[in-house]
Amino acid sequence: MTQNGKYSTASAIPVQSVYRPRDLDDAGISYAADLGDPGAYPYVRGIETEMYRGGLWIMGQLGGYGTAEDANRRLKYLIEQGVTGFSVALDLPTQLGYDSDHPMAKGEVGKCGGAINSLADMETVFDGIRLDSVRQIRVNANAVGPYFAALFLALAEKQNISPKKISILLQNEILKEFIARGGYIYPPKPSVELCTDVIEYCAINGLDWTPINFCGYHLREAGCTAVQEVAFTFSNGIAYFESALARGVKVDQFAPRLACMFSSASDFIEEIAKFRAARKVWAKLMRDRFGARDAESMKLKIFCFTSGSSLIRQQPLNNIVRITLEAMAGVLGGVQILHTAAYDEAYGTPSRDAATIALRIQQIIAHESGVANTADPLGGSYYLERLTGEIESQIWKCIEEVDAMGGAVAALERSYFQNQIEESAYKAQREVETGERIVVGLNQYRTDDVKPIETFKVDEGTRQRQIDRLDALRRRRDNAAVKATLEALRQVAVRGENVVPAMLAAVKAYATIGETSDVLREVHGEYAGV
Repeated sequence: MTQNGKYSTASAIPVQSVYRPRDLDDAGISYAADLGDPGAYPYVRGIETEMYRGGLWIMGQLGGYGTAEDANRRLKYLIEQGVTGFSVALDLPTQLGYDSDHPMAKGEVGKCGGAINSLADMETVFDGIRLDSVRQIRVNANAVGPYFAALFLALAEKQNISPKKISILLQNEILKEFIARGGYIYPPKPSVELCTDVIEYCAINGLDWTPINFCGYHLREAGCTAVQEVAFTFSNGIAYFESALARGVKVDQFAPRLACMFSSASDFIEEIAKFRAARKVWAKLMRDRFGARDAESMKLKIFCFTSGSSLIRQQPLNNIVRITLEAMAGVLGGVQILHTAAYDEAYGTPSRDAATIALRIQQIIAHESGVANTADPLGGSYYLERLTGEIESQIWKCIEEVDAMGGAVAALERSYFQNQIEESAYKAQREVETGERIVVGLNQYRTDDVKPIETFKVDEGTRQRQIDRLDALRRRRDNAAVKATLEALRQVAVRGENVVPAMLAAVKAYATIGETSDVLREVHGEYAGV
């Protein structure tokens, strides 16, 4: 990107015309201290010695829309096409703790994900799909993280599988919802405690799950820079660490299983440098700030999601190129999980064909490009190493700013994150509008002969079918048992104890997500925003 004849990255880091060895010397970058080898501290070059030679990244795709039956069909199709992990996307009412028959759910049921109101729905979603049949199952449950932890525990029991034998990634990350997305229910402090309940439960019970996935992706989609994405994500992560440690959970009990979800945006080299810098900062945070001793705690597992906000409606097939470049940046940056967006996502829920192409992008990169043949193939590039160092330095500065405010929750309450993201988003949008930032097909190289593409639409009868399922469930379950488990949940929440065991009992009695969320609403209240 150019501005007044000067070149810079998308995050406004100046770029020289050429980089030489002395540029590393000038920045004080040394191989031994700053890079190391793949699989060795500080993990700049990757968290495994062999990287993808020892096993390809988890190839994920988004599954879930409409009713539980719809979600089941899509997930089975994706498994047939070769995914090694998938995300069970939830619709907005589910994410906000509303049953599909709630007035607030009208018009949104099944739209941006599946409607999962109870264990009965979960059983249908996974009908014919064993929880141990793929390398990882993910779900974007944040405000309702404990409910979905309980759903997976109950479903594992139904499938006669030990929960220790399955790999579940729970997004379970509420701070980014307050900052950038709006999917919160309760005030910040009790919300963080509920997220911590899942971390604590998994640690105490020895579950090899990812009990929380620190999310920078949504912050980036809201408009922040690459530097802010990592720094704000880690600042949020520090808040969860402190919350878990305050309960007596040891850092090495849970840190080895954690992951961070980052976007892979359009500035190819900057994104690769970002992933490398993030690993180094994480390693230092774990070792020096939190006293981790297990090397696995210091290895940052990265869940990379190609950027949805980079996709445009104009000339939509060009989005395939964007997704491919962003996916390649993730692979060259050494991520562990990769999700590729679909080219039609600027229009809505991906069609089956678009989702297939998104998966094929990963498979072609993995098997035809050769980039997985060696660890950190771009390592040693003078430009990449200098940029990695620049990004690392700026990440630390941002983290220190948040620390000085008293941490992530205090910064959130002061609207620091929101204001910073708003400012960055405005600047980026102005660059597009003035032409400083070129977006092919949007502000340059436009065409008038727009060819419409076939887009996916959720059946308008989805909500009624889901309401009928709920009515049938409420008639056949033991409602006295449901009432008893909900009261037990309320008592546990009032006492400030870990809610997951009580939530599990309620889930097994077929209490709905709306019923359990309403109990916690009574205890904690609802958050109206800053």
